[in-house]
Amino acid sequence: MIDVKTTLNESEERMQMAAMFLEEQLGRIRAGRANVAILDGVKVESYGSMVPLNQVANVSAPDARTIAIKPWDKKQIKSIEKAIMDSDVGITPDNNGEIIRLGIPQPTEERRRDLVKQCSKIAEKAKVEVRNVRSDVKDKLKKAMKDGLSEDNEKDAELELQKLHDKYIKQIDDLLEGKNKEIMTV
Repeated sequence: MIDVKTTLNESEERMQMAAMFLEEQLGRIRAGRANVAILDGVKVESYGSMVPLNQVANVSAPDARTIAIKPWDKKQIKSIEKAIMDSDVGITPDNNGEIIRLGIPQPTEERRRDLVKQCSKIAEKAKVEVRNVRSDVKDKLKKAMKDGLSEDNEKDAELELQKLHDKYIKQIDDLLEGKNKEIMTV
C-alpha cells in the first residue's frame, strides 16, 4: 500500500520543479532590459575546457541597456567574444580591450509580441507537466484503493492533490503575467 503523505510530497516537489524550470527559462528571455541571466547558457573555452561565462569574468548590468563583462584574465577577451557570438544571445559584443559591453536594443512591437508568444509556449509546457503529475498521482491513488486504501483517504488525498495543482498553476500564471508585463513595457 502507498503512503499518501509521501506520494503527495513527491508530487508537490515535481510541480515545484516545473515552476522553477519556467522561472529559469523566462529569465533567459531578453525583454529589452539588461538582464545578466541571458548569458547563463554561454560557455567559454578556458584553458582547454568549456566553462560558464560567469566563471571567467565578472558579469554585471551597470544600467538598463548595458551588460558589462570584465574578464579576470585579459587574454580571455577574444574567447569570451567568440562564445557570445556563437551563442543564441543575438547581440554583438563591443570591447575596449578591458571590458566587453553588450548594448541591449529596444525590441520592436512585433518582436515583443513574438517574445510573449514564446513565453506562453514555455509556460504551457510547465502547466502540462503539473497536470501530468496530477494525473500520475491520481492513477496511483486509484490503484492504491484496489490494494486497500480507504475511499475517504483517497478522496482526501485527491482534494489535497487538486489544491497543490491549483497552487502551482496559479504560480505559473503569475510568473507568465509578470514576464509579459516586463516584455510589453516600453
